[in-house]
Amino acid sequence: MDGLIAGAQRALAEAGVTQVDLVRVPGTVELPVVCAALAQPQGGGPAVDAVVALGVVIRGGTPHFDYVCQAATQGLTEVAVRSQVPVGFGVLTCDDAAQALERAGLEGSTEDKGHEAATAAIATALTLRRLRAPIS
Repeated sequence: MDGLIAGAQRALAEAGVTQVDLVRVPGTVELPVVCAALAQPQGGGPAVDAVVALGVVIRGGTPHFDYVCQAATQGLTEVAVRSQVPVGFGVLTCDDAAQALERAGLEGSTEDKGHEAATAAIATALTLRRLRAPIS
């Protein structure tokens, strides 16, 4: 998780994002409800511009892996569609810890899924801003 968070924070900083709130949840299944709460307008003000959901699910010997992955994917998709707030999907669904480490953006990793999720959320937020802008 530390690598995913660092990658996301790096992407946000590279994009000039200065207001970042890090909210931790106990597990991947809890991501959709917390992301939904974050995407709701607060105190009459606007909702956040985007949410980045990060997590790691490693396959075990039971079908629990499938249920958790499906719930997270469907839940986060529903949050994005209903709220119209982009949700960067950075949930790793891996067969083993080695696969997770390869994608976590750590030194020696081949991928940086935290960075990718944040970059996707930013790009989508900018696209939505452009689409919603009044035509002059």
